[in-house]
Amino acid sequence: MKYKSPYIRMRDVSRVYDSLNIGIIITDDSGTIIWGNRYYSQLAQFDIRTYFGRNVREISRREDVSLPTETYIIDTVMRTKQPQTEVVRYRTTDYVLTTAIPILNAGEDIDFVIYSITNYSELMNLQEEASRSSMRALALETHLRTLQLEQKIGEDIIISDKEMFNIYGKALRLADTSVSVMLTGESGTGKDVLARFIHKNSQRKDENFIHVNMATIPKSLFESELFGYAPHSFTGASKHGKIGLIQLANKGTLFLDEIGELPLDIQAKLLQVIQNREVRSIGSLEAVPVDFRIICATNRNLLQMVKDHEFRLDLYYRLNTIELNLPPLRNRPADISPLATLFLNHYNQENRCKKYLSSDVLRLFSLYDWPGNVRELQHTIESLVVLCPSETITADQLPGEFASCAGRSLTSYSELESMTLKDSVELLEKKLIGRALETSPNAAQAAKKLGIDSSTLSKKRKRYGL
Repeated sequence: MKYKSPYIRMRDVSRVYDSLNIGIIITDDSGTIIWGNRYYSQLAQFDIRTYFGRNVREISRREDVSLPTETYIIDTVMRTKQPQTEVVRYRTTDYVLTTAIPILNAGEDIDFVIYSITNYSELMNLQEEASRSSMRALALETHLRTLQLEQKIGEDIIISDKEMFNIYGKALRLADTSVSVMLTGESGTGKDVLARFIHKNSQRKDENFIHVNMATIPKSLFESELFGYAPHSFTGASKHGKIGLIQLANKGTLFLDEIGELPLDIQAKLLQVIQNREVRSIGSLEAVPVDFRIICATNRNLLQMVKDHEFRLDLYYRLNTIELNLPPLRNRPADISPLATLFLNHYNQENRCKKYLSSDVLRLFSLYDWPGNVRELQHTIESLVVLCPSETITADQLPGEFASCAGRSLTSYSELESMTLKDSVELLEKKLIGRALETSPNAAQAAKKLGIDSSTLSKKRKRYGL
């Protein structure tokens, strides 16, 4: 076997340096060029070998080399004995990052100076391409998430509003976790539907989903309904006892609807169950382990209830790990027509009929405030399907509360055709702002509904005298 020396020869060092994608120039202590590699020649577009034995400052004096300052980098290195970096421009219009590093001897004097030259423009192009690739990957990931969410939502949940779609996207991401979720929003906005969506997409989907509506339970029965009771534990109790709703939710999801209706004394006991993960029935000495995911919903301001000493602060933070606020139907008009169609098809099938909604009905639906939200829309469609004698449901068959918005059409073509484009746009803008102010509790909410900031709304109100 032929013996190979562990030391590299100088000519091989040159071969190695020539293979690098970094320009290299080596000078002595006076700045005379000793060696330069092939990549530097490609970068500068002149042969560095023609400068061997010449001073490096001659390169800096070339017309096709542009320096950031009048001081040569090697002079600064000689004076400071510290590495220096600057950006130099060559005839290629590329910017190159040049770093000069002094090599010191034992006496702290300079023996050599090594230049390393990197194509800064090329680096920037690589960074831009990496950024574009990252953006493309992000866009693809977003698209895949959207497709996944649309598939998970299915046909029973209708969402056209962007804000609602984002809320369901968040719900899907947290569904597979064990965190407690608080659903807030006005009554009838679909909090129960969202709670079932979270359960359906969680690891507990094959277990019980226990929906407890606190508003429907008499105060005297809260404890026995939630925690259960042992046989003969109180007068009138069943001899077999009763399993509480919390225990029925074991391994599954416990949905506490209208959590703000829970009395303070029961709140304390519920907090203990959540903390200890065990429940003790009324009249029982033995606690039973329970494992459940808890989702709560309310249309009340729980923080205000905490301030008013109507709700426990410690329980509030236990239940409100993540809050999802569902906007009212009046703030998501894009959902009104699709939801109306969904309910219409459902009640047509249920009642074996084929009713249609006229365009005037859909227009009034879009102008109506829907104080009862999705639930009111559903009940309205049901009553129209059942009571309307004709195949087409017309505006005159709507309930009386719709009469107030019948004259609130934004504008008509006949109103606009005699106006200039500028005046037409201003008229429409004024009516949209006026309607948003009428249907919103405050100016901030009106601005949000219009998709503008509060300062812009303030200026436009002043301009239109609203």
